[in-house]
Amino acid sequence: MTILPLHRTRAAVVAVAAGLALAACGGNDDTGGADGATISGPVVIDGSSTVEPLSSAAAELFMGENPDTNVTVGTSGTGGGFEKFCAGETDVSDASRPIEDSEIAVCEQHGIAYSQLTVANDALSVVVNPENDWADCLTVAQLNAIWAPGSTVNNWNQVDPSFPNEPLQLFGAGSDSGTFDYFAQAVNGEEGASRTDYNPTEDDNITVQGVAATRGALGYFGYSYLEANADKVKGVAIDGGNGCVSPSAETARDGSYTPLSRELFIYVSDAALQKPQVVSFADFYLRSNAEIVEAAGFIPLTDDQIKVALNQLDELNTKAGN
Repeated sequence: MTILPLHRTRAAVVAVAAGLALAACGGNDDTGGADGATISGPVVIDGSSTVEPLSSAAAELFMGENPDTNVTVGTSGTGGGFEKFCAGETDVSDASRPIEDSEIAVCEQHGIAYSQLTVANDALSVVVNPENDWADCLTVAQLNAIWAPGSTVNNWNQVDPSFPNEPLQLFGAGSDSGTFDYFAQAVNGEEGASRTDYNPTEDDNITVQGVAATRGALGYFGYSYLEANADKVKGVAIDGGNGCVSPSAETARDGSYTPLSRELFIYVSDAALQKPQVVSFADFYLRSNAEIVEAAGFIPLTDDQIKVALNQLDELNTKAGN
């Protein structure tokens, strides 16, 4: 799978890795073992395609400092990732929404306890083809008219009479995706509530390609994919009731981009915390979060979220027996 956000920021990842390595040489090596021993072994991650570029950047930076480790990152979607995680097949699960009650029950059945960690913010972005010069802003009501279960809207002039007679072709997340769940809840009022006659995928790059190739297309995915493909697709401002607000790092963090701003997560199992390399990776993910988020083109945590993250690190170390 081509990971456009990570490729776009390869130089940034290298630069950040160099900076982190220099910091470690200064005597504060957060990735080594408690006794200074070399960290080695695998870390297995799967889940959200939205969070994947972030975890891939974290993995690359972490392995740059710990060459005896092997961090792999898969993309089964948030739901698919939780299936593997709750079956004990992965150490870490990437998620673009919180774990659901049904998934919690499966984890409990398999004896999988875990910690939820917030690792970034996101502005779930609605995008159109660059030739679209009519839909600069859409209301939530208009998005609902397009995406509601059973909707038959198939032309832009059905969305707004002032829009042209242009066929509407839809692209979006597949049903295993946390982005699908979040978008359906925010726009249609219920997780899983969505029309089904669109082009679904767990790979956001396919949505990029579809929208870029179709004049009348509309799609949605995480903000990092909009940033990475600004030459191929165009973001649409959303009116959640207080006027049109464009997706951005600032509007996601200050809460003005409603209702499509959200937190992104990783889940770490208690069993995985018995592995020194997993503990070190989780510690690195949070302590170096600002650098990782910048390298991958995501939206950083707020000061309050960072305080929570540091408290969570203490809890992780307690669970790991450190």
